Amino acid sequence: MHKYLLLLLFTALTVNAQKGLSIPEAKEQGITVEHLDSIYKSAVHAEPDKAVFKTETEQQQLSEAYIKFLTDFGSFLLKNNFKWDNATRGWNRIYIAPNGKIDYFLYRLRDLPAEKEKEFNRLLNLYIKDHKFPITAPVKFAQCSPVTYPKSE
Repeated sequence: MHKYLLLLLFTALTVNAQKGLSIPEAKEQGITVEHLDSIYKSAVHAEPDKAVFKTETEQQQLSEAYIKFLTDFGSFLLKNNFKWDNATRGWNRIYIAPNGKIDYFLYRLRDLPAEKEKEFNRLLNLYIKDHKFPITAPVKFAQCSPVTYPKSE
C-alpha cells in the first residue's frame, strides 16, 4: 500500500512539475536525470528511431529553437539585472512537454557563488513559468548541451 502511495506521489510530481533546479538540488529532491530520461524521449539520438526529431530539417529546427530559447533566457536575465561577473560554463538538460511547456530545466554551473546561483535559479523559474520552448512535438522530449554564459558588460 505504501509503495503505491509513494509511486502516486512521485508520478504527480513529475506530471505537474515545472521546475528549474541545479542537478545536485534535484538529486536531493529525488529527481534524477536517469529517471527523467526514462520518461522523456531524446530530442536527437545517434539512432534515429530513438529520437523525436529524426530528419535533418527537424534537427535544424530544433537547434534553432534551442538557441532561441537560451538566447531569450539570457536576455531575460539581463533585463532583470542579473550580471555575470565572469564567463560561466555549465550544462543544461531541459525536459519539455509536447506543447513546449518546460517541465524541468536541470543545470550545473561552474564556479558560481551560492548567492548568485540562488538568484539565477529564482529568475530561471520565473522565465520557465511564462515561456515555452519554441517547438512542439508529439511526445515529451529532452534536450541537453553545454552552455557558456558570457561575462556581462
